[in-house]
This record gives sequence, structure tokens and C-alpha cells, in this order.
Amino acid sequence: MTEPDKDLPQWKIHGERVIYDNKWVQLTLMDIEPPGTPRFEHHVVRLHHVAIAAVVDDQDRVLMLRRYRFVPDKWGWELPGGIIDPGEDPAGAAAREVEEETGWRPTAGLKHLTTFQPMVGMVDSPHDVLVGRGAERVSDAPTDGEEAGTVAWIPLDDVPGLIERDQVLGSGTLVGLLQIMAMGIPGEAVTEGR
Repeated sequence: MTEPDKDLPQWKIHGERVIYDNKWVQLTLMDIEPPGTPRFEHHVVRLHHVAIAAVVDDQDRVLMLRRYRFVPDKWGWELPGGIIDPGEDPAGAAAREVEEETGWRPTAGLKHLTTFQPMVGMVDSPHDVLVGRGAERVSDAPTDGEEAGTVAWIPLDDVPGLIERDQVLGSGTLVGLLQIMAMGIPGEAVTEGR
């Protein structure tokens, strides 16, 4: 396969300055120069690197949470996930988040499914989506009360309807679920009809 864009000029980045910074978000202005265009400053939002887990059981149900999110002011279903702590790998972070948010612990190692940027033109926030089969109940309630919601095993066959009814929140959840439904779980044959 050839690289179709290798002969195209790249944008020049002359520098970056932070205009707001705290432990959750950083806003910068980047001094950039696209090819054939005058230099200008462009806002960039920098967020943390996160890991999201799709845990699927032997009945082809995926572990999800239904919770309220105040930014869009709505309830919806999500895969468990969160910020990768310093020194932590994405699989470890995803497994930790599953347990903290759901009370379930993945029983098999989580495998990398994909990495993506949810809003590549202005926001820097790498998202690693991981997938694994099986989990054991280790707690009756999530240990992270701020992340609490309804925990349920949702049949993968029900996911298209949830998406159609706008009941799935978050790009990481959508990317993970759609990839599993389209391509299956890495190392497994794709189920008929998915």
C-alpha cells in the first residue's frame, strides 16, 4: 500500500502557549501555518488519555452503565472507562475502571481493540478501547460513588436499537460497540448477523 499523502506539505507548528490549565483540562493556542496560508493561532483543548472497556459475557451481552450526564443533560448507556493514571497501562486502567464503576472484575485480560481521537481537529484526548470476555462479581455496588449508575448486561443484539433511540452516550462507547458488532472480538469468529 502506498502513502498517498507523503508528498503533500505538512502544516508548520511554530509554538504553543497555555492559556488555561488545571488537573482536568488544558486550553492552549497553537501558532500554526498551513501550506500556502498565513500563520494564525488555533485553540487546542488537551484532555487526559482514557481507557474504555467492553466486557462481553458468554451470552453475548456487554457490561454497561446507564447514568445521567449533566453536560448534555441526558441519561444514556455507556461502557465503563476513565482516565489512565500515571504509570498505568491502558488495559490495567480499563480493568480498574470496570471494577470501580460496576462492581465486576474482568476475568480475562483485556485486549486492545482500537485507539482514536474523538474530535481530532481541536481536541487532543487519546481514547483506547479494550475488549474482553467474562467478569466476576466482586462487589454489590460500584466503589466510585460519583460514577454510580444502573449496571446491566445488555445483549449485543439490543445495541443497534439503543443507538437508534439516542440512548448510547459517548464516542468511546459508540466506537467500541460498533467495532465489536462489525468485526467481532479479536481472535473470535464474527457471529452471524453482526
